[in-house]
Amino acid sequence: MKTRSTRNRGRLLFAGLLTSLLAGPAQAMVQEITAVFNPDPGNPTKNEFRNTTPVSGVCAWHMPARCEQMGIFTIRTDSFSTVGVPIEADHEDERKGAMWQVPSSWKDVQVTNTRTGEVETVQVRIGGIGHRFNTLPHNAAWDVPGGYWQSFWLYAPSPCSSSYFLTGTGTYALFFWLVPEGAGVCSRQARQPISNFWLSTFEFAYALKTPNPLSMSGGLYTGSHTYTIGPGMDFDFGDVVIPTDSQLTLNFALSVEHALKVDLPPGGNRVILQPQGGWQAWLNQGRRPTRLFRDQTFAISSSSRFKMNLECSVVIGNTCGLRNDAGDEVPLQIAVSLPFGLNNQRGDSVTKQPLRLDGVGTELFQPTQYVNNRPGTLHFEVEKEDVSEMLKHPGSTYSGVATVIWDSEV
Repeated sequence: MKTRSTRNRGRLLFAGLLTSLLAGPAQAMVQEITAVFNPDPGNPTKNEFRNTTPVSGVCAWHMPARCEQMGIFTIRTDSFSTVGVPIEADHEDERKGAMWQVPSSWKDVQVTNTRTGEVETVQVRIGGIGHRFNTLPHNAAWDVPGGYWQSFWLYAPSPCSSSYFLTGTGTYALFFWLVPEGAGVCSRQARQPISNFWLSTFEFAYALKTPNPLSMSGGLYTGSHTYTIGPGMDFDFGDVVIPTDSQLTLNFALSVEHALKVDLPPGGNRVILQPQGGWQAWLNQGRRPTRLFRDQTFAISSSSRFKMNLECSVVIGNTCGLRNDAGDEVPLQIAVSLPFGLNNQRGDSVTKQPLRLDGVGTELFQPTQYVNNRPGTLHFEVEKEDVSEMLKHPGSTYSGVATVIWDSEV
């Protein structure tokens, strides 16, 4: 018997994080987000993508544990600015002052396997917003009755919530607010006239929902989504605070690196069929064997879908055969049992599933979790009526080669 397994290795990158924000000629910021899936033998039930893009801003330096708990990532960049504008004191229209409305609802983004053309869906939403804001003549223009401007910006206005991050001096400050799903406008009203107000950094938090990597083919999946920036757009800063960039494009690159490995014990590729209890019962007692069989164990590690195929040196019908020196042939029945965590295409466990040359019944096996070095069994058997044919040729040896293939190219 020969065995062969094929590995389909890819890298799954999520291009939804800001590794770098680049200003393009069309006044657009472009962000690459990277993530990868590869199975973890130490934690086989954790089957999800790992974000590999560097994090900056509050999630890196101010509240990493809280960000991890909330499932968000932040990126801060200096390659952003708005046109400086005056703001009236006590303006009634929130669009005439400092305001933010961001795309906080989930957005579906299609990503396509560059090798197979398979399409999967990633979901992304913006979960926070922050800037460096600059105020002339002084941040005291934001003072509230009985308080100071610091508390006015530290504690976010509804529907936003506070990250408790604020730092600054008399004319500028950095802040960051969290934005719940589906939130509307968050704004602040100046208490005194401001001669010049502008933003000079850009920070946002985002959250991702990724597809199940166990159901994906290995390889690189790419896609992109562009948010618009400006009055009435996806990122809306009101009617007076006008960004110099008009778009933010998120480029997604998801890399899936699967494992598929099959190992036989030493000598396991040589299968010797025997009757139940060995040949002594026939030799010593004349008891004719009713079947010849051998169960050969193997160890399998798999995080990917796969199929199994059969190749034979002697073909009899839809299976392999054994032949003696005189050319007499008998069919060899071959079946497979797989460990817990590997199911057939109906979602059922796999026990003595026949392996056939046409591949029917073994077109798809799929993991429910990463299976790491677990035992399976190949079952080889010559059935009763075929054993009777073999016994008509005493002293002869029947042999053949069966090649069992585990193939992740499903």
